Amino acid sequence: MEILDLASIDRDFIKAVEEESGQDISLCYQCGNCTAGCPYAFAFDIPVHQIMRLIQVGQKEEVLRSHAIWLCATCETCTTRCPRNIDVARVMDTLRIMARREGMVSEAGIRRFHDDFLDSVKRHGRVYEVGLLLKYNLQSGRPFADAELGPKLLGKGKLHYFPENIKGVGAVKEIFERFAKKRGL
Repeated sequence: MEILDLASIDRDFIKAVEEESGQDISLCYQCGNCTAGCPYAFAFDIPVHQIMRLIQVGQKEEVLRSHAIWLCATCETCTTRCPRNIDVARVMDTLRIMARREGMVSEAGIRRFHDDFLDSVKRHGRVYEVGLLLKYNLQSGRPFADAELGPKLLGKGKLHYFPENIKGVGAVKEIFERFAKKRGL
């Protein structure tokens, strides 16, 4: 058990998580139902209930640099099981956004993958899987990663050689432009 230095409590972090997620983090009393139900808890470096506790005590660096927030599948089992009606999955989403914004992404390639994914959606109105995989693999220096799966998926029609734009691709582009304008990007 670690002794917490009261000077290390980042109250602005606690407030920011609560405001951005819309959840009252102080309601969590560490029952552990969220961790018990999480299908990925075995892989987390910090269990979900401990993430919640670390937020309560303002340990921004430890929370935002954890691998757990990136391994969360957002299945919402934690939210469903929470006896205090905290939307824990929403808190985890908020933490990922904050980690990305603060440049504290702990998983290699996550930022690149998210950027490539969103670029594909912006360009086609949906994800063009083959283009996304090729771009990501080339940029990550692993051009043949999962290449053995391609022919099988193409043969079964699960992937398409060429991108197919949705009907309202212009409207999707406008959404991206409004977001960029709102954020001053």
